[in-house]
Amino acid sequence: MSDDGWIWGAGLATTADNGTVLDTWYPSPAHGRIPLGFDPAIAPADLDRLAVRDERRGVSSDVVAIEIELAAPPVSTSDAYLRLHALSHRLVKPNDVNLDGIFGHLPNVAWTNAGPVHPDDLTRLRPLLQRDGIQVQGLDKFPRLLDYVTPPGVRIADASRVRLGAYLSPGTTVMHEGFVNFNAGTLGASMVEGRVSQGVVVGDGSDIGGGASIMGTLSGGGTHKVSIGARTLLGANAGIGISLGDDCIVEAGLYVTAGTKIVLVDEAPRPDGSRATVKGAELSGHDGILFRRNSLTGAVEATRRAGVGVTLNEALHA
Repeated sequence: MSDDGWIWGAGLATTADNGTVLDTWYPSPAHGRIPLGFDPAIAPADLDRLAVRDERRGVSSDVVAIEIELAAPPVSTSDAYLRLHALSHRLVKPNDVNLDGIFGHLPNVAWTNAGPVHPDDLTRLRPLLQRDGIQVQGLDKFPRLLDYVTPPGVRIADASRVRLGAYLSPGTTVMHEGFVNFNAGTLGASMVEGRVSQGVVVGDGSDIGGGASIMGTLSGGGTHKVSIGARTLLGANAGIGISLGDDCIVEAGLYVTAGTKIVLVDEAPRPDGSRATVKGAELSGHDGILFRRNSLTGAVEATRRAGVGVTLNEALHA
């Protein structure tokens, strides 16, 4: 059987006293199947010494080794975590790994600065945790990226704003108010000061402005996975529910969805003086478009533009 389409990893699984696997950390996942003759009982030294009991958190750690087929859905917590690691280690790009049903395999976890704790144990263990200066940082199914993976060549101003499973290319800067969800990210050097939702990919040289928002597919019933091309600017507090091609600009404060009525200002006027109007979906993915709002009429307009959309500050993304 071909090894194409497979990822394997040896890792450390954290298990609560009630048997719930809370997380699994894979230091070095890789393409392919588990090597012939690999024995997880003979763990690498860095994992073996960490496979211990932690009474403060009511958990035990054990070495595991698994392999996953990228086209198949996850079947366990450790399986789900290997998929998230594969994304954040840049072994696979967003939307190239099957994540169907992943929420069902990720337990809700109390994330602390000492590691995961089962929420049902939190009240009982709180005195031990507080005594040792252990603080709860969140209660969620997904952990922070930087607690598991350090992507080379990336700046992340606030670790709590990027989830494990984010795909961040070298040269990417995620500022304090930027957010990147799992199975989403950047395909080149990009500035992220807004929200990059699940399933969204941002092209090389693009800028997601402060407070900007990009629609995902986790809620609301939408199925279109939004993508942003290269050298494109999503202005501050702007938002999109359609894809943008290369060298596009959405002006600050403008939200463009698939159903937004957009006036094509470059088209010749009709006899009555009006201009052609289309829905946003018809312009999805087109290159070289400026989306703006007419300050006199309030109409959303689209006009063709020449040249590159934005040029990032090289010093910020070196």
